[in-house]
Amino acid sequence: MVAVSRLIVRPSGPLQGEVTIGGAKNSALKLMAATLVAPGRHLLRNVPDIADVHTMSELLEAIGCTVRRREDDAIEIIRPEEVVPEAPADLVARMRASTAVLGPLLASAGRVRLPLPGGDDFGARPVDMHLTALEELGVTHEVVDGVIEARVDQLHGGECKLDYPSVGATENILMAAVRADGETTILNAAQEPEIWDLAAFLNRMGAHILGAGSRTITVTGVGELRAVEHSVIPDRIEAATYLAALGAAGGTITLRGADAGQLGVLIERLGSMGIRVAPEPGGLWATCEGRPRATDLQTLPYPGLATDHLPMLVAVLASADGTSFATENVFTGRFGYVAELARMGADISVEGHHLVVRGVDRLQGAEVRALDIRAGAAMVVAGLGAEGETVVTDAHHVDRGYAGFVEQLCGLGADVRRAVG
Repeated sequence: MVAVSRLIVRPSGPLQGEVTIGGAKNSALKLMAATLVAPGRHLLRNVPDIADVHTMSELLEAIGCTVRRREDDAIEIIRPEEVVPEAPADLVARMRASTAVLGPLLASAGRVRLPLPGGDDFGARPVDMHLTALEELGVTHEVVDGVIEARVDQLHGGECKLDYPSVGATENILMAAVRADGETTILNAAQEPEIWDLAAFLNRMGAHILGAGSRTITVTGVGELRAVEHSVIPDRIEAATYLAALGAAGGTITLRGADAGQLGVLIERLGSMGIRVAPEPGGLWATCEGRPRATDLQTLPYPGLATDHLPMLVAVLASADGTSFATENVFTGRFGYVAELARMGADISVEGHHLVVRGVDRLQGAEVRALDIRAGAAMVVAGLGAEGETVVTDAHHVDRGYAGFVEQLCGLGADVRRAVG
């Protein structure tokens, strides 16, 4: 990975050409953690070469695994018979996805010591829901000086009813329940594509999971699982980012590998903005002519509009024709990027968890910060349609979630470059 502190974005006219959508970050990280439930050699294909994957690789190595990236976008993970069920604080502090080792370590080692996670800072995402659900499977825990210490003698089946369809909690329950004695039912489970992918991976390993993708998932525990090969699903957030870039700059692009089935609500909302998207063999075709139109947006658990989509879409709506309204229903405190867009001349009011976005004729280039992965991508999107030069600082966040982001944008004709130091 190249250390990047700034991205320089200049307007370059309509985008043209094609990009390739890689494996989903939010799935790859959880699949890597899931390898902990079965000893042997696992092979994950279509894994993005991004900073968060590097961090998860280091975390697995600290636990005792051997991790090797191949040149064909595949990662080989060898999980030994015995692991060290402790996660180093410096690695856990880098990303919240580190909580994904909680369930599989309890399943494979019966105990885990995990510092409370770090990662993007946009509101509370408590791990309490994960721990409360795991209690239904026989797990006991305590939090001492910011460290979770959990253990179980023998996982058993149970009924885990989630107050909210949390993706992370659903994943941790799945990864623990596959080794539990008896049947586990997850009620109000998350339905995201990443859940389907994790369930498919675990089933391939020999697990018995039914209902993934619905609100009720049933898991029948098994005594033994085996190491397998699996290919990560396409990244729907990466696809949304390039579609937002198209909305800001205009043009016509093709997204190779994108899955329209994951993006139904997004495609419908883009259509209301005047951005036409159509499936084609092997991907998506999209075009945007003229200034986007204002629209209304609200984030919801899948199959609703993803919270990770909103920052990029607001960046487009900031210079759309008319006034838009956007509501964030998933995470509180995720509007930090609004102040950065304001530096570029955006007219956006924050009212609780609602935004009122009054489109201006054109944003103005400015120095802005990448507060997190998606906020950083949103600043790049805004810069593509702005007048003058936009400098995105703290741009290392972007490399946490996108492989070859600058190179792919430049391949579409965008004027984006890296600046180190």
